[in-house]
Amino acid sequence: CRLETDRMSNDLAGVWEVALSDGVHRIEFEHGTTTGKRVIYVDGKEILRRDWMFKLVGKETFSVGKSETKATINIDAVSGFAYEYTLEINGKSLKKYMENRSKVTSTWILNLDGTDCRVVLEKDTMDVWCNGQNIETAGEFVDDGTETHFTLGDHNCCVKAVSSGKRRDGIIHTLIVDGAEIAECVE
Repeated sequence: CRLETDRMSNDLAGVWEVALSDGVHRIEFEHGTTTGKRVIYVDGKEILRRDWMFKLVGKETFSVGKSETKATINIDAVSGFAYEYTLEINGKSLKKYMENRSKVTSTWILNLDGTDCRVVLEKDTMDVWCNGQNIETAGEFVDDGTETHFTLGDHNCCVKAVSSGKRRDGIIHTLIVDGAEIAECVE
């Protein structure tokens, strides 16, 4: 949990950034320990507000992103009037969720025609996302694996999936844009 105080309220208790296929979402949580107020913002938009909550500990569940991924903020008393705030995504701690996500997705960051693009491949469905939009693709089998073709603007793109030859490493996914291989990034 990274605390930042760029919002007007002194009740800001936690800020998290969550990388999903449709983008990186910023979650902010305000907790008024004297008023019982709880407010949740996703990407700067207020999505939940509770005033005058007499129980200061508990949890708040809400959804994030286009796929409406389930998120829960847990509020626990640590000692006296100190509180700990943890974020769960799909029932897992944020850390566990992100570790698992790196196994089921591949992400590339690139600049095309002056625009930053975040391309995400969901390995289980072979869905491709770019800057929050699900991209139309065409898949084909080739001699050494599969190729998933799509375009970004005027650029021809392809995700190649080939076996690593090692059971532990599984399938290697590579993004190729206009014939050039793009390095995968770790989120």
